[in-house]
Amino acid sequence: MSDTWKEKLYEPSDELIAVQNVDYRGKETNVNADELISIEGVDLDYSAKSGSIKALENINFNIFPGEFVCVLGPSGCGKSTLQKILAGFIQPTTGMVKLDGNEIKGTDWHRGVVFQNPPLYEWFSVRDNVAFGPKMRGVPKAEYRRLTDEYLEKVGLSEFADKKIYELSGGMKQRVSIARALINDPEILLMDEPFGALDALTRENVQNLTRKIWWDTGKTIFFITHDVEEALLLASRIIVLSKHPGKVIEDIQVDFSRKIMEDGETEIKFTENFYKQREKLLKLINVQ
Repeated sequence: MSDTWKEKLYEPSDELIAVQNVDYRGKETNVNADELISIEGVDLDYSAKSGSIKALENINFNIFPGEFVCVLGPSGCGKSTLQKILAGFIQPTTGMVKLDGNEIKGTDWHRGVVFQNPPLYEWFSVRDNVAFGPKMRGVPKAEYRRLTDEYLEKVGLSEFADKKIYELSGGMKQRVSIARALINDPEILLMDEPFGALDALTRENVQNLTRKIWWDTGKTIFFITHDVEEALLLASRIIVLSKHPGKVIEDIQVDFSRKIMEDGETEIKFTENFYKQREKLLKLINVQ
């Protein structure tokens, strides 16, 4: 899969003025990048005793290879519902979602999922949890062992490979969950508020890990969060949903994550630009 994505260029007014091809670090490239995910006219209605309840309404946007897309919105706006549709857990009421031009009709390994509470096998070792996917898909033993060692190293768990899951901290469990999703080489990694239950220091450490994995691999990531600062520090693009029913009310490009990785700007959240973007997003979410 190509590691390029199309970046929209915005003036201060945020109006779209140009489209060009750049790689996931923001550098120009001559490679054309078709959308990886297309979301076309998606509505989702839930059945209730009082009748139908609309969770999502007329969702339309594309996700390009190599993007780190964060989705923000008030509680109950349908963020997690949208992620479940992309994962293939549920089908939209109307509209469709396509991966590489093919409609998503169920789950498969092409979309890796990381949840807030990792569904790990507590009685398995870290190594066995990470190796589970390729082992079940019939990958030869030598190959899945090599891959397991590789991804344990990526998430900094090589020395804990033989520990049981119940022996790990919350942050370490999330690292296992990320490695277990990535080892299958999914085309997109879907993350649903994965760091919400972690303490502040652990959360920052796992955020840094996730940003580095994205930067080093160019893996496409779709990330649900309620934390505006987290979105700004991780995303290359932020989509904001309205209150119930969820509709797209903002779709902006941001480059704080690139600046952190490329320029080493570790204090970026104290800059004036970061503050302005933070306040803009908070107003969009809270003043609805």
